Amino acid sequence: MAGSTAGVPSVFPTIVYDDAKAAIKTLTEGLGFTEEAVYEGEDGTVLHAELSCGNGRVMLSSSGREGIFAEAMRGSGPAGVYVVVDDVDAHHARAVEHGVKILMPPTDQDYGSRDYMARDAEGNVWSFGTYAPGAAG
Repeated sequence: MAGSTAGVPSVFPTIVYDDAKAAIKTLTEGLGFTEEAVYEGEDGTVLHAELSCGNGRVMLSSSGREGIFAEAMRGSGPAGVYVVVDDVDAHHARAVEHGVKILMPPTDQDYGSRDYMARDAEGNVWSFGTYAPGAAG
């Protein structure tokens, strides 16, 4: 196996957007992701993009493309993605400042996490919280 994958996440949510460029703007400006890579076709569609938050990444692209993955995703419903953040309240404030639709304000959960939930312009639900699945407690 080439290269080391130690410390690299092994699950990468992939979301297809009608307006991938608008999604990238919302995710980077409003929800604090960092644009790592964006590859566009000659017509300006997003063929593949990778955005990071902490040590995780999400991949996205424009809908209406050709290929097996695009066909499999055609007509799919919204996705839900959970992202671990250190400061839920500051993260929430940034989202509000950028007009992101908030579904649930920062809330302390019975299991010890503090979470909030948002929806992007195409219906995907983004949850941000302090609970890190699999982390040593």
